[in-house]
Amino acid sequence: MSDDERTQNPDTPSYDDPAGGWGSMKGIARLVGMERPSPGLVQTLLRMNKPEGHMCTACAWAKPADPHSVEFCESGAKATVWDLTEDRCTPAFFEQHPVSELLGWSDRDLEAVGRLSHPLRYDADSDRYRPVSWASAFDEIATELRALDPESVVFYTSGRAALEVSYLFSLFARVYGHNNLPDSSNMCHETTSVGLKQVIGSSVGTCTLDDFEHCDLVLFFGQNTGTNSPRLLNPLHKAVKRGCKVATFNPVREQGLIEFADPKNPLHMATNSGTRISDVYLQVKPGGDLAALTGLCKHVLEIEAVDGGVLDRPFIDEHTDRFDELEQHLLGTTWTAIEQASGLSRGNLEEVARLYVGASNVIAFYGMGLTQHVHGSLNIAMLVNLLMLRGNIGRPGAGISPVRGHSNVQGQRTVGISEKPALVPLDTLASMFEFEPPRHTGRNATETVEGLLDGSVKGFVGLGGNFARAIPDQGRVDPTWASLSLNVQIATKLNRSHLLTGRATWLLPCLVRAEEDRQESGPQCVTMEDSLSHIHGSIGKRTPASDQLKSELAIVAGLAEATLPANRTRDWQGWTADYARVRDLIERTYPDDFARFDERKFTPGGFFRGNAARERQWQTDTGRAHFTSPDRLSALDRPLANGDYTLITLRSHDQFNTTVYGFSDRLRGLEGSRDIVLINPDEIARAGLSEGQRVTLHGASDDGHERCVSGLRLVAYDLPDGCVGAYYPETNALIPIGLHDRVSKTPAYKGTPVRIAAEG
Repeated sequence: MSDDERTQNPDTPSYDDPAGGWGSMKGIARLVGMERPSPGLVQTLLRMNKPEGHMCTACAWAKPADPHSVEFCESGAKATVWDLTEDRCTPAFFEQHPVSELLGWSDRDLEAVGRLSHPLRYDADSDRYRPVSWASAFDEIATELRALDPESVVFYTSGRAALEVSYLFSLFARVYGHNNLPDSSNMCHETTSVGLKQVIGSSVGTCTLDDFEHCDLVLFFGQNTGTNSPRLLNPLHKAVKRGCKVATFNPVREQGLIEFADPKNPLHMATNSGTRISDVYLQVKPGGDLAALTGLCKHVLEIEAVDGGVLDRPFIDEHTDRFDELEQHLLGTTWTAIEQASGLSRGNLEEVARLYVGASNVIAFYGMGLTQHVHGSLNIAMLVNLLMLRGNIGRPGAGISPVRGHSNVQGQRTVGISEKPALVPLDTLASMFEFEPPRHTGRNATETVEGLLDGSVKGFVGLGGNFARAIPDQGRVDPTWASLSLNVQIATKLNRSHLLTGRATWLLPCLVRAEEDRQESGPQCVTMEDSLSHIHGSIGKRTPASDQLKSELAIVAGLAEATLPANRTRDWQGWTADYARVRDLIERTYPDDFARFDERKFTPGGFFRGNAARERQWQTDTGRAHFTSPDRLSALDRPLANGDYTLITLRSHDQFNTTVYGFSDRLRGLEGSRDIVLINPDEIARAGLSEGQRVTLHGASDDGHERCVSGLRLVAYDLPDGCVGAYYPETNALIPIGLHDRVSKTPAYKGTPVRIAAEG
C-alpha cells in the first residue's frame, strides 16, 4: 500500500478511467459479440427495471419511481445477455461429453455452452445426462423424496427466485417435513439478518431511495459498488453533485467509489471524464473495520467533550440503552491499539469523524467486507453505534443500508425461505394448509455443508444457483456429493453443481426472468423485493429458449404435487395456472407487509413493505435499540501468525457471484487469467518472492485439514500489509467450513488465514 492510505500506489495496476462511461459500453458490447444473444435484446434492456417491465436478474438495488429511458447498468446488461444467448446445451451435447470430462472444464466454459433445453437424468452406466420427460422426472423424484427421511433432505434457494416460487418452495419443504431451507443469504448477508436484528430489531436496512435527497454524508464499508451494484452510483452521483460528502473504507481501491462517469451524461461521454465520488478513501486492513469504527466513535466523544452538543442526547435517552457501557469502552481503548488493528492513522480517522459530526444526515452502506468475518456481527453493531450517537437511524436522509447481491435474496426471506421457525408464521400456515409444520430449527448453508461432510444430508434440491462452487471447503466437500441418494438441480445453464452427481440425479431446465411465462390463465407476472424493501412486479416478453422449459414455479409445484398427499387446501395446479393466487396466499400469510399485494405489484418504484426501525420502533428484547461494546478490535478469528496473510476473496468486474462472463477485471486494471494472487510489492519483497512467480496458497487454520490452491501467479497490487486477494470461487477451497461468523455462521470469505509457498 502507498505511504498515504488515501492514494493509489503508482507502481501497481489500476484503472485510470472513471467507472461507468465508455468502459461500461465496451464491456457490454464485448459480451454481446461473444454470446450472440437472441433478437429482442435491446427491447428487453429498455424495459428493464420499469413498471410492468422486466426486473433485472443481477443485483437487488432499488428501482426508481421515475426511471430513465435507460434504467440498466453494465452488470444488469451482462446478466441479460448471458441469459438470452442463442447457444443451447442440448441432449446431443451430453452424448458427446461424459460428466467425468466436463468436471475438468472451467466454470466459464460450462455456462458458455448455452441454455439448458431439456429435462435430464444422469445415467451412471454411460456417465452421461440423458433426456427424460417431465412427468417421469416428477414421479421418479417424488419416489426418491418419499423414501428419504425429510430431515436428511435440504431445499436450497439461489437469490434470483421470485417471491411466488420462494413461497411455494418453502411451503413444499414444510409440508414435506423439514425447515432445511438454506439460501444464498446464508453465505453473504446472514450476518445482517441476525446481527442487525439484535441491535435495532430489523433484519434489513432502514433506508429508501428518497433518503439520497436529504443526506449530507454517505459512508461505505466493504462494498464494491462499481462492480456489484452499479445503479447505486446514479443516486450517489446526484447526491455528490449537490454537495453530499462520501467516505469509503475498503482494503481494495475500487474505482466505482473513486470516480464515476454517467453513461447517460453527454458531457461525461464526450470528455471521458467523471465525478469524483469519495472525499476520503481509506484502505483499512481486513478485519480492521471494527477498529476503524471504534476510532470514529471515540473521536466523536472527544469532540463532544470539547465542544458539546455533538451527541443526539434526546435520541439516546428515549430510544437506546447501554450507552454508558459503550462510552466507558471507548474511553478505555487507546489510539495506538486502534491504529494497529485498523492499519489507519489516527489523523485520517479523526478527519472522517469530523465529517460525520459536521453532517446533519448520514447514510451508512456496507457489504460483505463487514459481514464475511468471524466477528462480522460486531462490525455491524459497531456501525450502528456510530449512527446512533447522532440519531442517524429513523429520520429522512439517514439510516443503515446493507447492499444485497442477488435480485431477490432479501425477498425470499420475507416470504418464508428460512431455517429459523421463529421467523415464519407457522400457526398461520398450519391453519391455511391443514398440516403441522416442523417447529425445530433447520439447516443453514454452513450446516448443510457440515451435513454433507458427516453424511447426515442424503438429498438435495437446488432452486437455481451453483451451491457446490459457492460454499467453503470445496476440496473436502466435492467427493461427498457422490454419496447422496438424491440430487435435483433446477437451472438455466450448466455449472459444476450439476456434475457432482449422486445415486439419482436430475437436471431440470427453467425459464429466465426475461422470457415469457405463459400458463393456463395467460402470461404471468412474478415479483421480487429490492435492497430497500420495495416490491416490484416483472413480466418477461422474450420467446423461451426451448419449448421444453418450465417456469421455476411450475417445476416446484409439479414436484410438490407428485410428492405430497393430496389436500383440498393445496391446489398446486391452480397456483401454477395463475400466479395471482399465490400472491393472495402471500398476502394472507403476511398481511402487514403485503396488503393489496396483487393490486400494487406494478406501483412505480415498487411498494414499500414497511420497516419498524425506520419509524423508530425497536422490535428488540427491551423495546430499545442497543449500543454494544465489543470485546476486541479485529473481526478476524485471531492475530496472524508470523508469515501468514489474511485472504480476501474477490469477484471480478466480469463476474456475477459464481457466474464468470470473461477474464477482464477492468476496474482493477487486471486482464487475463483468474489464477492470480494480489499482494503489495513490499510484502513480495519481505517474503523473498518475485512478481509473476507461481505459488501455492495453503490454508493456515489449525483444524487438522490440509487445504491448498496451486498454480497461482503473484501480482503486485495496492493492498494493505498482511493480506492477499484472490478470486472467488476459485479459492473457496481455502475457507474452512468452521471459520464463520460466531452469531450467523456466515463463512469468513474476507478473513481467512493463509500461507504462501513458492512452486518449482
